[in-house]
Amino acid sequence: MMIGEGVEDEEKWLSAGITGLQQNAFYMHRALDSNNLRDALKYSAQMLSELRTSKLSPQKYYQLYMRAFDELRKLEMFFKEETRRGCSIIDLYELVQHAGNILPRLYLLCTVGSVYIKSKEAPSKDVLKDLVEMCRGIQNPVRGLFLRSYLSQVSRDKLPDIGSEYEGDADTVNEAVEFVLQNFTEMNKLWVRMQHQSLACHGADPVLRIAVGLSGLQGPAREKEKREKERSELRDLVGKNLHVLSQIEGVDLDMYKDIVLPRVLEQVVNCKDEIAQCYLMDCIIQVFPDEYHLQTLEILLGAFPQLQPSVDIKTVLSRLMERLSNYAASSTEVLPEFLQVEAFSKLNNAIGKVIEAQVDMPILGAVTLYSSLLTFTLHVHPDRLDYADQVLGACVKKLSSNGKLDDRRATKQIVALLSAPLEKYNDIVTVLKLSNYPHVMEYLDNETNKVMASVIIQSIMKNNTHISTAEKVEALFELIKGLIKDLDGTLHDEVDEDDFKEEQNSVARLIQMLHNDDPEEMFKVICTVRKYILTGGPKRLPFTVPPLVFSFTQGLLLCTYLIGQWYAVASAGYHGQLRNLELAFLVFVVHMIFIVIGMSILIRQLQGPDQGSDENPFGEEGSNFTEKDFSAFKSDSIELMFLDWFLKSAWDAPTGAKRNGDSVSPCLNPLEAMIFPLVVIYVSLLFLFLWFLGYIYVTCGLLFQTIEILYGVPAPELALRLYLQCAEAANDCDLEPVAYEFFTQAYILYEEEISDSRAQVTAIHLIIGTLQRMHVFGVENRDTLTHKATGYSAKLLKKPDQCRAVYACSHLFWVDDQDNMKDGERVLLCLKRALRIANAAQQMSNATRGSTGSVTLFVEILNKYLYFFEKGNPQINVAAIQSLIELDYN
Repeated sequence: MMIGEGVEDEEKWLSAGITGLQQNAFYMHRALDSNNLRDALKYSAQMLSELRTSKLSPQKYYQLYMRAFDELRKLEMFFKEETRRGCSIIDLYELVQHAGNILPRLYLLCTVGSVYIKSKEAPSKDVLKDLVEMCRGIQNPVRGLFLRSYLSQVSRDKLPDIGSEYEGDADTVNEAVEFVLQNFTEMNKLWVRMQHQSLACHGADPVLRIAVGLSGLQGPAREKEKREKERSELRDLVGKNLHVLSQIEGVDLDMYKDIVLPRVLEQVVNCKDEIAQCYLMDCIIQVFPDEYHLQTLEILLGAFPQLQPSVDIKTVLSRLMERLSNYAASSTEVLPEFLQVEAFSKLNNAIGKVIEAQVDMPILGAVTLYSSLLTFTLHVHPDRLDYADQVLGACVKKLSSNGKLDDRRATKQIVALLSAPLEKYNDIVTVLKLSNYPHVMEYLDNETNKVMASVIIQSIMKNNTHISTAEKVEALFELIKGLIKDLDGTLHDEVDEDDFKEEQNSVARLIQMLHNDDPEEMFKVICTVRKYILTGGPKRLPFTVPPLVFSFTQGLLLCTYLIGQWYAVASAGYHGQLRNLELAFLVFVVHMIFIVIGMSILIRQLQGPDQGSDENPFGEEGSNFTEKDFSAFKSDSIELMFLDWFLKSAWDAPTGAKRNGDSVSPCLNPLEAMIFPLVVIYVSLLFLFLWFLGYIYVTCGLLFQTIEILYGVPAPELALRLYLQCAEAANDCDLEPVAYEFFTQAYILYEEEISDSRAQVTAIHLIIGTLQRMHVFGVENRDTLTHKATGYSAKLLKKPDQCRAVYACSHLFWVDDQDNMKDGERVLLCLKRALRIANAAQQMSNATRGSTGSVTLFVEILNKYLYFFEKGNPQINVAAIQSLIELDYN
């Protein structure tokens, strides 16, 4: 209630002040119209006396000041007219100093001083120096700030700058700078003093103290809050001086570096006021040119550790780095300047000193600084990954003393820090080179870790990034492990189901982006993925196992393709692609004959003509080649090793001969010399073939183990689908034993795990469809599988389901593109069996419902008859179709 009354009183005081100002302004205008100088000065002084009040807040005082300012502009125009009419400006300058009160006197003096400078009867620098010194007479913070603001306003276009009409000798620019700096210094002192003034010290009565909310009832906290609010309303008055400094043409880089910046920073540091330091440092960064900041970076950064601990340094430094980043992005021509001044090193050292000096700096401040520094580094030095990693390392060092973050704003800054390299490089492979990147992620809480992992996956998808090595895959999955497995303290019940599905689908899409044309490396990649995926728990496996299985099958297809290429090389006289492994093995056996011949040649060559010779056929270093050295060779280098071995042993001497004492004994006869190159080729291909063969069967073994994991989820339907998919892949690779084993597992799974009738119907149709597409099986294996499929079809729970499954089995005996898989009799048997089941279903319907039931099943069977008739099945004739049509009608 008291505060409300105080506000009302303040409005009354403002209204009274405006009324008094307008009344005196009226008489001043009348005196101006009559050219009565003395009355004009008298009423103008009385008008300006209204600005002497201490009852108004800065906001209300500003309203009163602006009315007085408008009137002073009119008075200034009158003074100009007086000087044109012959009035001495010097006399006028002395006359206004006779005003009774100092505040009106100084306002009038500044007004006349403006006209005095324009008259050029005295140097501008002398008048300005006189005015800025005389304004020291006002020490009340609010009144003094507005007075000096008025002085700055009327003098800003009259500074003795280069190119100005008021330019004097060579030192006039220094005088202009000195005037602005002096005015800035005094205004900053007044502004800081506002924080510490007390109305009680000025003898304010208790009613006034209550009116402005500073009574003892409110306490120091409310008083401080009010002071800070008042100061924030007046800060632009101080900051305008720095803007004026930046507009002076004569302030070049050297002057800014030697005079302006040191003087301004000295005032900022010495005032020891957090509000002033924060605002003025920000003003310096915003008003002066970017190239000046770059060239004086060391001086500017040196002031930050000297600021008060409570200053929001993170915001100021972030803005500085943002401006420098934008400056670097504006033109590539300025980038050498950043390298020349070592901008990154200076910023990095400055941030380190600030964090060290401010021991109590919250983690949010430190993280924000490192985030801004990383953004700056990525814009200015995108090719220097060591710089970016250095920033991340410094951030990790700071975070290590705090543990996992619990501050949401700090967590948000960490996400921004980690997202910056992704947005800059658009390549996770480049980001993975930053060794400290995963260490930063360790300090995120579980939920934010998942968010960051999703951001990484989205970046990979957006940029279509393919990751091709096991090392990079492992590093990547370490980053996104929050999506792959349950981190400490995470419960399934805490996760939204839709969000969980979206997260796991993104992981599944990521697995599809992993590829390498080298089967060996692809196998390592898949095994690495499998290691992480299997830790995901039963809830995640149905999402992540299928793409893993498809990756295995892709590797299988790739390996088979390379075996086909081997076959094309090994069978030089044959053309066409490999059809099955048995044929390849036969070719391989034939080629082994050449290998045996070559090995016999090699053994005889190693023994030499003298069995007791101590000569080492491998040379002096041959004895040093041990089994350990052999195991160190990669599989793709074994061929080169044997090639080198054979060549050394066979052609160590000219024209295929070795020296034995003084005589030369022949090494190879002409026939052996012709066979030997083939031996070299086939031995190398032998190792290649064996490696591919081992890869295929190891991959198949891992596929079985991986799919079996779904049994415990449980997800038998999904496991069956994957078995059938793998069987198709084995079919494409011409791996009959493997494909048969996958079908066997699918049948076992169907019998033991799938008990729901609907699931059984779906499963049996999947089995039939897959088996119909298989071409790799021999007669015996295919008969076994088809017999099982038809048996399962006839054992379904519902008769309609049995009927549809049985007539679907007819397609297993008639495949269009394979002549050896067209058995018309067995097709007819399936269709007749389906008819019997349909007839039984109709009879059952008649018995239970009292109706003949639907003829849908008969129509469907009729469609199958027509299908096979069109395909040329000799067992399906017109008579059979006609009889079925008649049955449908009846």
